[in-house]
Amino acid sequence: MCGICGKVSSNTNTNISEDLIRRMCSVLEHRGPDYEGVYLKGVKGVGCRVKIGLGHRRLSIIDLSPAGHQPMSNEDGSIWIVMNGEIYNFLELREVLEKKGHCFKSHTDTEVILHLYEERGIDCLEELRGAFAFAIWDDRKNQLFMARDRLGQKPFYYMYKNETLIFASEIKAILQDHEVPVEVNRKAITDYLSYGYTPTPESMFKDIMKLPPAHFMVYSNGDIKIKRYWRLDFSKKTKLSEPEYCNRIMDLLEDATRIRLISDVPLGAFLSGGIDSSAVVYMMSKLSSCPVKTFSIGFEEATHSELKYAKIIARHFGTEHREYIVKPKAIELLPKLVWHYNEPYADSSALPSYYVAQMARQEVKVALNGDGGDECFGGYGRFMAVKYAELFRKIPSCLRDGLIAPIMRKIPESLEYNNFPAKLKRFLTMASKPYRERHYNWVTLFRDHEKDSLFTDGFKKEINNRYSFSYLDKTFEESSARDLMDLVISTDISTYLLDDLLVKMDIATMANSLEGRSPFLDHKVMEFAASIPSDIKIKGTRLKYILKKALSNVLPEEILSRGKMGFGIPIDSWFRGELKNYSYDILMSPESLNRGYFKKEAIERLLEDHCRAKANNGARIWTLLNLELWHRIFI
Repeated sequence: MCGICGKVSSNTNTNISEDLIRRMCSVLEHRGPDYEGVYLKGVKGVGCRVKIGLGHRRLSIIDLSPAGHQPMSNEDGSIWIVMNGEIYNFLELREVLEKKGHCFKSHTDTEVILHLYEERGIDCLEELRGAFAFAIWDDRKNQLFMARDRLGQKPFYYMYKNETLIFASEIKAILQDHEVPVEVNRKAITDYLSYGYTPTPESMFKDIMKLPPAHFMVYSNGDIKIKRYWRLDFSKKTKLSEPEYCNRIMDLLEDATRIRLISDVPLGAFLSGGIDSSAVVYMMSKLSSCPVKTFSIGFEEATHSELKYAKIIARHFGTEHREYIVKPKAIELLPKLVWHYNEPYADSSALPSYYVAQMARQEVKVALNGDGGDECFGGYGRFMAVKYAELFRKIPSCLRDGLIAPIMRKIPESLEYNNFPAKLKRFLTMASKPYRERHYNWVTLFRDHEKDSLFTDGFKKEINNRYSFSYLDKTFEESSARDLMDLVISTDISTYLLDDLLVKMDIATMANSLEGRSPFLDHKVMEFAASIPSDIKIKGTRLKYILKKALSNVLPEEILSRGKMGFGIPIDSWFRGELKNYSYDILMSPESLNRGYFKKEAIERLLEDHCRAKANNGARIWTLLNLELWHRIFI
């Protein structure tokens, strides 16, 4: 993986210089410490005015020689490319292109895209199998063609204004351009408080956007056009026996892992001890001649640590295993993390993810992971809650209403957000609501009434009651799902996977100059998983039923039968203990309160209720901390 950036303009008043492109590259150095390259193209007959500049920071993975440096051109220099990511089927594509007469100067996957574009134009996207974001300048057409992979594994930010387009792998590179105003997208703050991230296609910076996954953008003569090129189809279902489903899953996962082991540098794997990462380690062990290097992270708090399960898998497959314990002092890393994430990001697992990537980078340059397994095969507890809620809604409303109140009174208050009493209370609170309302409330950090009590009157007026649910509304409407469970899964893929999990994996790895690869996110695996009927993915009360059955002969029973554990840090206890003063000092500071977003008394009550164990506000405090630190670093 690498870092890319560039600027193109038809506006004669716009500045594009080598100094600008190199400044943009410099803040992406962590993404590619091995080489920096720049390409500039002037306007014929107009003195020294530059119409396009491309920049690249390289993390060398395939063909480590200078022949792999970017920006890279075709034979006559009429087409140039900068690419971040990997094309895993590049060898078979290269073979086809060579038979058609294409000549290659390197052994890289990037050059394959270049020649495939020469052969097929924009339709080259149909044949690419990988994680990527790239920009191709076609001087013959005076056109810049940009694209992002199907799931959005690699980032692509851009700003388009006054016939000028500037883009980069990270927002901080775009901000190096003094012509770009640094302004908060204030209306996005309410979305961030709901979801813990800024939903695509917006960002927390005004006018800076994200190219959606499975989309391409063409800049030509000062205009841009954006179009989707792929969509995950849940409407067409396969009809196979369970053994046939199992065999097909294993074949696809093995193939997806095999092509992700192509590398000219050492590889390893992140291992949590969950089903998905364990499956990937199994496949790597099967396909590798040497022991797999595995890396795990844990906590002193047993309720948040999966190390014992990771050790079971490490012993089972004979891996070279390393582990690291995260402690409260790790919070010192938070300002650095905020800088790396470019936007406020409220998933506390960003912290352990950074540390496991840092540990892995000491021994390998590529790490495989199990991201996407839960979305492919139905692994989240809320998927089961959907089934129970639909059954609950079949009870006549008069009986439901009479049942809920007495049960709610008997459920004990809990200081653990994810234990059974807490989950039951959340379930009963929303079970009788329509699905869309249930889903919104189950996945949000701050619900609408909580934000309403938090915001100042002035800020509420400014954002004009922005409706955060519209983000989910759009994904519901665009889904091809034909049943409720598929709708839940497809919604997660379009929202939580895209804007939370994939952002985390990209930033955690790239911040440490490490490449992450995700076999479950291979689009062939995703397409087959989407074709499996939902009652095969989740059978009765058994989440991931068909995936677990497929793996039943290769993974230990202790792993197959264990419950799902999140990867977040124990922030509830940390904010009542070692980090109590830290949270108060930042959130109650005049600097924070004077921004005009939040009422002082509301923030104080949020902190006090948490510290006195009246409520579990750890995740909300973490969310607000990240927002405030982001302001201090970027605004």
